[in-house]
Amino acid sequence: MAFVPLHPLGNPLPDALDAATAATRAHQNAERDTALAAKQAVVRAGWGADAAARVHEKGKLTTWERLGLLVDTGTEVLPVCSYVNWGRAFRGSKKLAPGAGVVTAFARVEGRWVVVIANDNTVASGSWWPLSAEKIERAQTMALQLKVPVVYLVDCSGLFLPEQALSFPGRTGAGHIFRMNSMLAASGVPQVAGVFGDCIAGGGYMPIISDRVVMTESAYMVIAGAALIKGAKSQKLTSLDIGGPEVHVHQSACADERVPDDETAITLIRREVAKLPTSGAAFYRHGAEAAPPKHDPSQLGAILPGDHRHIYDVREVIARLVDDSLFCEVMPERGQEMVCGVARVNGLWCGFIANNVMPTPHPERPGELRGGGILYRDGIAKISAFSRTCNEDGLPIVWLQDIAGFDIGVEAEALGLLGYGSSLIYTNSTNTVPMVTVLLRKASGAGYYAMAGMPYHPVLQLSTPLTRLAVMEGRTLAIAAFNTKLDDDFEIASQDPAERAQVAAAMDETAARIEADMEPIGAAARMDTDEVIPLGDIRRYLEAVVEMAWQSPRRVRNPRIWSLHDLILLSRGSVAVTNTKEAVVETAVAPIEGLIPIRVATSGTFWQRPTPRDPAYVNVGGVLSPKTTIGLIEVMKTFAPVAAGLEGVLERWAVADGAAVEAGAVVAWVK
Repeated sequence: MAFVPLHPLGNPLPDALDAATAATRAHQNAERDTALAAKQAVVRAGWGADAAARVHEKGKLTTWERLGLLVDTGTEVLPVCSYVNWGRAFRGSKKLAPGAGVVTAFARVEGRWVVVIANDNTVASGSWWPLSAEKIERAQTMALQLKVPVVYLVDCSGLFLPEQALSFPGRTGAGHIFRMNSMLAASGVPQVAGVFGDCIAGGGYMPIISDRVVMTESAYMVIAGAALIKGAKSQKLTSLDIGGPEVHVHQSACADERVPDDETAITLIRREVAKLPTSGAAFYRHGAEAAPPKHDPSQLGAILPGDHRHIYDVREVIARLVDDSLFCEVMPERGQEMVCGVARVNGLWCGFIANNVMPTPHPERPGELRGGGILYRDGIAKISAFSRTCNEDGLPIVWLQDIAGFDIGVEAEALGLLGYGSSLIYTNSTNTVPMVTVLLRKASGAGYYAMAGMPYHPVLQLSTPLTRLAVMEGRTLAIAAFNTKLDDDFEIASQDPAERAQVAAAMDETAARIEADMEPIGAAARMDTDEVIPLGDIRRYLEAVVEMAWQSPRRVRNPRIWSLHDLILLSRGSVAVTNTKEAVVETAVAPIEGLIPIRVATSGTFWQRPTPRDPAYVNVGGVLSPKTTIGLIEVMKTFAPVAAGLEGVLERWAVADGAAVEAGAVVAWVK
């Protein structure tokens, strides 16, 4: 019963995609990765070389130098929340606050994964800016959910006072950091703090609740610094006199160890982490060895198109994320727009739930395809059951989103879509297993919520340079906002040239603003997503989080008694159709002339070419493969690709270019 039937998934890149398309996508995504790396370098540089030199003049190391000594040799730091406050200016400062003046990251120390929270001492001496507190709290929450140790590298001069109103009060203001310190302590999560310099006011509370506190000779922890005491009590003292290691190690007992310099402090912190229990990951591998995917994760840039109207097979993505590219898909014949199953990541079991943007057979209308990237009733029921099963068995869940939203319309409502959607939301709200959400491209509307978006507390939400996080696309939103000015074809109704120009300009401005808001760096700046990473780095982050999920004790079932086995058994043989391509060919053969129809899944306008100036995607006589795009279906200025879904030769078009079509209409005939 403990046997999980893993099967090879995916194809070598030349078989998955034609060479020209793969090369184009890889080149475009490489350019996006280069632009992202430049932004990451800006964040990591803090306030630059001059600020780093001032740190060195004080006999201290910069934050990133401390991190380099802290982590195990040959391992890397995986930053999270890097882009908080990106591009945001503040009153009282001529400079920006890269990363909100804090570095938060996953790192391996003495063989154990830890969450590191470190003040960036090259940015206003480690001050807390607006959103600094929220960033620290987010990292603390990750540690609390994963039950992994926290290492604080404290070098904080307190709040950035000109903007204190944005960081001091409020439910998630600076005071909430200390509540999270307490919650971590109450949950038995180890906390180790190194104090390297200024630690004023609130900054003094953060290390105190930690289990171990190490202070360097230049460090001090004070409720009020020397300047404030001089003003209030006319006493001439230094901050070291008030709260240096002499006071807190030997008198107040608020610190445990006193060391001469940063290097020694880091050595002592590593020594304390080494005393903690070792990782449980080796035990939970059940004898399996970690293995890289058979299909290289670096190929993801060639798989995913930057144009959100173009499609791809999400199984090719999963194949580049899981060990040996082996996967056990659960209920593959049900709700085929959704893919769910289990695999190993770095030798450890986890569940995967992904939506497929490929058109799939309609379950109740033989021969008809319906659009991908949408949550339909049967797919929702399928992933709800799978998500609950993973939670019962203690399996971490990875969600891969490229979602346009829920199915809509009279039929969808009559089928009870609201109820099924609510069941999925309830499931994800009450799950206790660690969940990771990856926004591959689109993360739209309620679909983003239902697939474990940030409001449903995933341990980590990752975005890519292709991610677009919003209720709806910019042009669609502009049409909705200016609906009273438009006719039934969504064109400007007024015949007055001046008014038409005014409405057009306002719609363009609205669309452009919304498009800018949808950019992933903007979402990360607002903390609407945790990190933006290249597609090729997804596997690295999954390895870290999945191993952290198995590092510390939590409620899990041994594989022999997984509920997953019941789900696999009950789903076997329930429906005869198991192969999407074959199902389309076998059930959609037209009785007229022996030709096979290609149908559209939704009502709209069918276009045979990308723009009126471009050639058709395919001409009569052209050879088709299942992935060949034959046209676009337009709904409210939003365009979705129509794929052939089968192999053959385009015999003739069934509708003219630009024709209005109903859902299920035949648009082409294939021989």
